[in-house]
Amino acid sequence: MRTSNGPGVDSNDQSVNTTPDAHHASNFSAPLTDSQAEFWYLIECQGCKELAHSLRMVHDLALYHSDIPFDTAEKSALFDLKVLWEGFEKMGEKV
Repeated sequence: MRTSNGPGVDSNDQSVNTTPDAHHASNFSAPLTDSQAEFWYLIECQGCKELAHSLRMVHDLALYHSDIPFDTAEKSALFDLKVLWEGFEKMGEKV
Protein backbone atom coordinates (compact mmCIF):
# COMPACT_ATOMS: atom_id res chain seq x y z
CA MET A 1 0.00 0.00 0.00
CA ARG A 2 1.29 3.43 -0.95
CA THR A 3 0.45 6.59 0.95
CA SER A 4 0.92 10.17 -0.14
CA ASN A 5 2.29 12.96 1.99
CA GLY A 6 1.41 15.68 -0.49
CA PRO A 7 2.81 16.70 -3.86
CA GLY A 8 5.97 14.96 -4.91
CA VAL A 9 9.07 16.21 -6.62
CA ASP A 10 7.52 15.90 -10.07
CA SER A 11 4.31 17.65 -9.04
CA ASN A 12 3.28 20.36 -11.46
CA ASP A 13 0.25 21.65 -9.51
CA GLN A 14 1.56 25.18 -8.95
CA SER A 15 3.53 25.53 -12.16
CA VAL A 16 2.68 28.24 -14.64
CA ASN A 17 3.88 25.92 -17.40
CA THR A 18 1.46 23.00 -17.59
CA THR A 19 3.55 21.05 -20.11
CA PRO A 20 5.75 18.53 -18.28
CA ASP A 21 8.38 18.47 -21.01
CA ALA A 22 9.19 19.94 -24.40
CA HIS A 23 9.41 16.75 -26.45
CA HIS A 24 6.42 17.88 -28.50
CA ALA A 25 8.34 21.00 -29.57
CA SER A 26 10.74 18.98 -31.70
CA ASN A 27 7.93 17.72 -33.95
CA PHE A 28 8.56 19.62 -37.19
CA SER A 29 6.15 17.62 -39.34
CA ALA A 30 3.22 19.98 -38.75
CA PRO A 31 3.27 23.25 -40.73
CA LEU A 32 3.28 26.54 -38.83
CA THR A 33 0.03 28.39 -38.36
CA ASP A 34 -0.18 32.00 -39.48
CA SER A 35 0.24 33.29 -35.91
CA GLN A 36 3.26 31.02 -35.32
CA ALA A 37 4.88 32.19 -38.57
CA GLU A 38 4.27 35.82 -37.59
CA PHE A 39 5.82 35.16 -34.17
CA TRP A 40 8.95 33.63 -35.73
CA TYR A 41 9.18 36.56 -38.15
CA LEU A 42 9.08 39.02 -35.23
CA ILE A 43 11.80 37.05 -33.42
CA GLU A 44 14.01 37.12 -36.51
CA CYS A 45 13.43 40.87 -36.97
CA GLN A 46 14.22 41.70 -33.36
CA GLY A 47 17.19 39.36 -33.12
CA CYS A 48 17.70 36.36 -30.86
CA LYS A 49 20.65 37.84 -28.99
CA GLU A 50 18.78 41.06 -28.26
CA LEU A 51 15.71 39.20 -27.02
CA ALA A 52 17.86 36.96 -24.83
CA HIS A 53 19.54 40.02 -23.31
CA SER A 54 16.19 41.72 -22.64
CA LEU A 55 14.65 38.65 -21.02
CA ARG A 56 17.71 38.18 -18.84
CA MET A 57 17.51 41.82 -17.72
CA VAL A 58 13.82 41.49 -16.80
CA HIS A 59 14.57 38.27 -14.90
CA ASP A 60 17.48 39.83 -13.00
CA LEU A 61 15.57 43.02 -12.19
CA ALA A 62 12.65 41.05 -10.79
CA LEU A 63 14.82 38.62 -8.86
CA TYR A 64 17.69 40.75 -7.59
CA HIS A 65 16.32 44.31 -7.47
CA SER A 66 12.89 43.73 -5.97
CA ASP A 67 11.71 43.49 -2.39
CA ILE A 68 8.59 41.53 -3.36
CA PRO A 69 8.49 37.96 -1.99
CA PHE A 70 8.02 35.24 -4.61
CA ASP A 71 5.55 32.39 -4.39
CA THR A 72 5.69 29.21 -6.45
CA ALA A 73 3.91 30.79 -9.44
CA GLU A 74 6.36 33.70 -9.59
CA LYS A 75 9.35 31.39 -9.25
CA SER A 76 8.00 29.26 -12.07
CA ALA A 77 7.48 32.34 -14.26
CA LEU A 78 11.08 33.46 -13.61
CA PHE A 79 12.28 29.98 -14.55
CA ASP A 80 10.22 30.21 -17.77
CA LEU A 81 12.02 33.48 -18.58
CA LYS A 82 15.35 31.72 -18.03
CA VAL A 83 14.34 28.90 -20.37
CA LEU A 84 13.34 31.45 -23.03
CA TRP A 85 16.52 33.52 -22.84
CA GLU A 86 18.70 30.40 -22.95
CA GLY A 87 16.75 29.19 -25.98
CA PHE A 88 17.18 32.53 -27.72
CA GLU A 89 20.90 32.48 -26.92
CA LYS A 90 21.22 29.03 -28.54
CA MET A 91 19.27 30.23 -31.56
CA GLY A 92 21.54 33.28 -31.83
CA GLU A 93 24.64 31.07 -31.82
CA LYS A 94 23.34 29.07 -34.79
CA VAL A 95 22.56 32.14 -36.92
